[in-house]
Amino acid sequence: MLAVVLVGGFGTRLRPLTADLPKQMLPICGVPMIEWVVGHLATHGVQEVGLSLGYRPDGFLNAYPDGQIAGIPYRVAVEPEPRGTAGAVRFATDEFGVDDTFLVLNGDVLTDLDITDLIEFHREHQAEATIALQPVPDPSRFGVVSTSLDGQVKEFVEKPEVGRAPSNNVNAGTYVLEPSVIERIPSGIEVSIERETFPELARAGTLYALSSSTYWLDTGTPKQFLEANLDVLLGRRLRRAELPPAHLDPSAEVVDSVIGIDSRIGAGARIQRSVLFRDCQVGAKASVINSVLADSVYVGEGARLEGCVIGHRQRVEKGEHLIAVKRPDE
Repeated sequence: MLAVVLVGGFGTRLRPLTADLPKQMLPICGVPMIEWVVGHLATHGVQEVGLSLGYRPDGFLNAYPDGQIAGIPYRVAVEPEPRGTAGAVRFATDEFGVDDTFLVLNGDVLTDLDITDLIEFHREHQAEATIALQPVPDPSRFGVVSTSLDGQVKEFVEKPEVGRAPSNNVNAGTYVLEPSVIERIPSGIEVSIERETFPELARAGTLYALSSSTYWLDTGTPKQFLEANLDVLLGRRLRRAELPPAHLDPSAEVVDSVIGIDSRIGAGARIQRSVLFRDCQVGAKASVINSVLADSVYVGEGARLEGCVIGHRQRVEKGEHLIAVKRPDE
């Protein structure tokens, strides 16, 4: 089965981390996010991946020049301009020549979803499209779905007002689709699968959904990206990762943090609930708390970072204190 992974977004909420890389190439415990997504697909029998690309396609092509990601062959479709979620699916499937049941996934969602179960449900109900659902406490930031007892979608409401959602089951960003869905999507224009395609399928009575309380995380903000790393580190995922080697002074204190390969942590430094990418340098008695540091960041002696996101090759000088103001998207 082919899985189309949507990875064309700009990742604006994750800047400056995404100034040089697409967000799906950012590391989760040292492993690029896209490898977590594709590796999970492989455990459910997916044999080929199609990447629907937009922003910085070179980031993927340069990283995987042998045509495989996590051992799975991949192809690419690079949109000439943004076409929305459904438009991206239409463009990619036209490029790939899809003629059988296929998967579509949002590439910035990390999940332990039982995809095999979702496919079986889709086929048992002879659905045209099936959405994976995830129950959440506050569904107002998501596409909310209500279903009948057999799973047929009655209503699909994208980001309803607080307190007006028809259920607490939200669109989890994994879909099983039949080729007929492609023909419902106009070619060459921007189309939203959430606001246009799914409501049309619901009206036709051919859209189904299956709820599953599994690990699920949208990684679109720095806070969520940090959480994704800590979830792996602390064993909250089905799959674990070996942390890359780093150089820690014996007197340094590292608590619930990911330290990237070739990074160096000085004497008396404290790293807490943070993620450091490759080749970071943290000086003596510096502290880094609830922060994310991209590749080759320098933090001087006695400096203090709290709640910060520091871009590639940036410097925080000796004794400098940076405490971030909470951003509205967090």
